Amino acid sequence: MKSLLHPVTKWLTRLSEYLITFGAFGLFAVAVLDSTFVPLPSSVDALMILLSTTNPSWMVFYAFMATSGSALGCLLLYLLSKRAGARALRKFSEAKQRRVKNWIERYDAVSVLVATLLPPPFPFKLFVVTAGVFRFSLVRFMLAIVVGRAFRFLLIGYFAMRYGAEAKAILVKYYPWIGLGLVVAILLFVLIKRWVKRGTEAVEQTLEPGS
Repeated sequence: MKSLLHPVTKWLTRLSEYLITFGAFGLFAVAVLDSTFVPLPSSVDALMILLSTTNPSWMVFYAFMATSGSALGCLLLYLLSKRAGARALRKFSEAKQRRVKNWIERYDAVSVLVATLLPPPFPFKLFVVTAGVFRFSLVRFMLAIVVGRAFRFLLIGYFAMRYGAEAKAILVKYYPWIGLGLVVAILLFVLIKRWVKRGTEAVEQTLEPGS
């Protein structure tokens, strides 16, 4: 198996190195490929740090290109999964499939937003594939992807501008906690919103004539 994977990994490494030479447009291409079924050795996060450290004044543009590429890649994967149906989920365990499906049904676009914020090994692609297979609203799906990815890449770019070459080590150490904190805050917001909505509906029912 290793002998078969080695040539593929070597080719992907060369492709990554080639794309890097195109700067922001190479970052866009890597983001597109990385968000579909083609994981590249040079991740989007690493390229964001490299480019933003080299040209800090271009950081927002790099974040825009990374977000656009990631959104396009997710859109392609969503559409492919929608067309393939249940076959697209075969590579994932049934337990993970059920868990992710329940999350999407329960929390709607918020679940996709949460998935975009969490770092690997969180199964982000499973959320994208599941959303496509079960025909989740494309508008809400893309909105969640764009918001989550934009926040992630802007944060990474900010760390690169502030800490330079040390940004990668700092993000590896602290980003999981930042992502977890954001997830908790988002879920608390959703739960409070639902609780307030239910309370408002209960008050309205008690005020209705004849109640």
